[in-house]
Amino acid sequence: MPRPKKCRMVFTLPETRYFKPRGIPMKDLTEVYLPLEGYEALRRVDLEGLNQEEAARQMGISRQTFGRVLAEARRCASEAIVNGYALRIEGGDFAFAKETQASRSTGFGRKAPLESKADLSTTLQTGETLMKTIAVSAEGPSLDDPVDPRFGRAAGFLLVDPETLETEYIDNGTSQTMARGAGIQAAETVARSGAKMVLTGFVGPKAFTALSAAGIKVGQNLDGLTVRQAVEKFKNNQIEISSAPNAPGGGGK
Repeated sequence: MPRPKKCRMVFTLPETRYFKPRGIPMKDLTEVYLPLEGYEALRRVDLEGLNQEEAARQMGISRQTFGRVLAEARRCASEAIVNGYALRIEGGDFAFAKETQASRSTGFGRKAPLESKADLSTTLQTGETLMKTIAVSAEGPSLDDPVDPRFGRAAGFLLVDPETLETEYIDNGTSQTMARGAGIQAAETVARSGAKMVLTGFVGPKAFTALSAAGIKVGQNLDGLTVRQAVEKFKNNQIEISSAPNAPGGGGK
């Protein structure tokens, strides 16, 4: 039986979660993903000046685990800068706790110790609870654009927070140009976004399997609606979670 992961505490969320090189269209960019625990590790050590031992203690993980998280975060940031990639901050394996007086700075590079894990119990949220984003296959970047009925070859995906209706659009141009494997590629795009729910029209068997493997639930048969209408149905518990694909392979319906 694998050893369970320790909770990686994240105390603040980034004000900006997406960075891209100036002058390069989104459709021409490769993205790298920095998880929230990596963002927290960078903030603690590279910005606030904590040593790794103290930062690891505040995040509730071992010094060795923290070192791996920090090294991967630095690699992601370096890859984006050196290769001119877009950097997206989202997802990961973490828990969120509001920053208390016990965890605030007492000066650059110095932190007051956390009193105990019990101090965080009332504000603890899992990463999945915190990241409530759903992905809707969409013909355009707004809530009032139609739901694109084709999951694999959708024009793009609109990431929507159903509580605030805050949105972010992901272009799906790569999948549209593929002769084969468009559904799997689209599923990988959604998985990287951190969304745990997809709203769409038709999903083929390979794409459905890929989404299920990533732990992403699927709501189907929403063609004919706008993205906003689909999200409202989701909020009102009017969408049935699918247990099987509703389209044959090869992009048919």
